[in-house]
Amino acid sequence: MTTVHHATIERNLALELARVTEVAAMAAGRFMGRGDKNAADAAAVEAMRVTLASVDMDGLVVIGEGVKDEAPMLYNGERIGNGNPPEVDVAVDPIDGTRLLSLGLPGAVSVVALCERGTMHCPWEVVYMNKIAVGPEAAGAIDIRASVADNLKNIARAKKKDVRDLLVVVLDRPRHADLVREIREAGARIKSITDGDVAGAISTAMEGTGADALIGIGGAPEAVLAAAALKCMGGEMQCLLWPRDDAEREACRAAGLALDRVWSTNDLVGGENVFFAITGITDGELLQGVHYFGGGATTQSIVMRSFSGTIRWVEARHNFRQLQKLVRGIGITV
Repeated sequence: MTTVHHATIERNLALELARVTEVAAMAAGRFMGRGDKNAADAAAVEAMRVTLASVDMDGLVVIGEGVKDEAPMLYNGERIGNGNPPEVDVAVDPIDGTRLLSLGLPGAVSVVALCERGTMHCPWEVVYMNKIAVGPEAAGAIDIRASVADNLKNIARAKKKDVRDLLVVVLDRPRHADLVREIREAGARIKSITDGDVAGAISTAMEGTGADALIGIGGAPEAVLAAAALKCMGGEMQCLLWPRDDAEREACRAAGLALDRVWSTNDLVGGENVFFAITGITDGELLQGVHYFGGGATTQSIVMRSFSGTIRWVEARHNFRQLQKLVRGIGITV
């Protein structure tokens, strides 16, 4: 791949992804606190699908809303974009934190990741993966096969901290009872989150959040999305397959996937051109949510690309009258 090709991808796609997540966030934000997860998800998916269709790319959805028979739009294997080069893999999560949005809770976001064709991989044989994620200071200091205590010691050493200074992000789930005990015994602090471990992983590499690591079991597709962001930010993620039952263990065996294989950041998202965009839907620690005013709304997003290492914060003010010219007639209500 030539330098010219790299520059073309950056120029055509980097900020286009922010436009995609912005529109999805504004469509979804109308359902904040209304208790209807399905309606919120449908609005975000439709908004994202329409906006992606105008992006100058030949995209293949690697992580979407499921298989075609279960998801009429943005399903795994769907072709998106206008069909022009470059050829890319795309991962979408129109709402990461659908429950948060439906209950009016903080931290719901809209996410898109993109990389060169054939470089994005998700182990669909399992629903969950065991994860450890850190920012750039601690990249190279983690080993998911090691004990929690050893990992925390190594992270603390890399960040020139005491273990007692560390803040570990953990999904609040019964399956993490032993993990929580081990973190406490090691002396580190814990930040429990109810949903949204993509944002949780990103927070480990973002200054000002206070988070030093994310550890625990979460969704496999979310691991790929988080890996894309961390690759852009210089962080690191390691994962192990976490089959829930004998059926998933057998599926892994049939696919030749070893349960002790460590999935690195590059295993999940390879290549040199990785793009990531995330827009807040409800206010959270990482991003402000959508704020509506008469005739429009404001959004806050983060856009990243690995080739340059650039991280952009995008604060936008949207005029719905003008925006409707782009989304008119396809059922999106922003």
